[in-house]
Amino acid sequence: MDIELIYGIIKIVLIATTPLVFAGIGELVTEKSGVLNLGVEGMMLVGAVTAFVTLVITNSYILAFTFSILSGVILSSLFAFLVLILMSNQVATGLALTIFGIGLSSMIGKNYIGTPIDGLTPWPFVILSFIIVFLISYFFYKTKSGLILRAVGESHNSAHALGYSVLKIRFYSIIYGGAMCALSGSYMSICYAPMWQENMTAGRGWIALALVVFATWKPGRILIGAYIFGGVSILQMNLQAWGLNLSGQFFNMAPYLATMIVLVMISSNRLRIKLSAPASLTLPFFKGR
Repeated sequence: MDIELIYGIIKIVLIATTPLVFAGIGELVTEKSGVLNLGVEGMMLVGAVTAFVTLVITNSYILAFTFSILSGVILSSLFAFLVLILMSNQVATGLALTIFGIGLSSMIGKNYIGTPIDGLTPWPFVILSFIIVFLISYFFYKTKSGLILRAVGESHNSAHALGYSVLKIRFYSIIYGGAMCALSGSYMSICYAPMWQENMTAGRGWIALALVVFATWKPGRILIGAYIFGGVSILQMNLQAWGLNLSGQFFNMAPYLATMIVLVMISSNRLRIKLSAPASLTLPFFKGR
């Protein structure tokens, strides 16, 4: 096979999988603390439209990414308040956050559809994704703070008995997850596909959630899962170019179908999932208990 073709495929896969890595590693940190946030898709869309609109108005990439990350922090703070303080159901609240994010992003961006911008090179963010995965892995397994966060996710009552603030740790973890989801969205609207259109994340937030399970809650495996999805996406585009006579709908669903198959294979080993998943995941913490 032509070396240039291989290089081109690798290049495209790296660029295409970066938003999955950002969102996946953010959700992994959130879940490691014992909280499940299904609002990833909504936060990605709000982050994407905020970055795009800010760039159009200010022509500043720094402000675009800053306000995008801030939007993720605000939305995740709202989620944290609802599930940590008011103790609402995490699954229902996360789904509501996604629905809210989809509607809010459509409303904000309706006058900016088709507006041209100068896209930013994606390579600094590709490199940044590797650095973040390495740093999170180091944080989890080589630092005291990472050990405390994992302890909260495994047994919040025990962590509280030892004097650690479960709510504060979970709050910071949720905030980090929201910021990373917004960064993922801003990368898509400014670097990956410099434009704005409704629902431009195309379900990548749900794929990021699935990647956390695929990775069995280990940072390094987020990269592997993201590359599988990205590789299947690129493969389906090449199959179309090579003239494979299948419907376009099949090619569009191929990456998601591959992800579902992988998840089913992993989930079939219930013991592995039970041993890997944080024991306190989705369980509310009652401070007075």
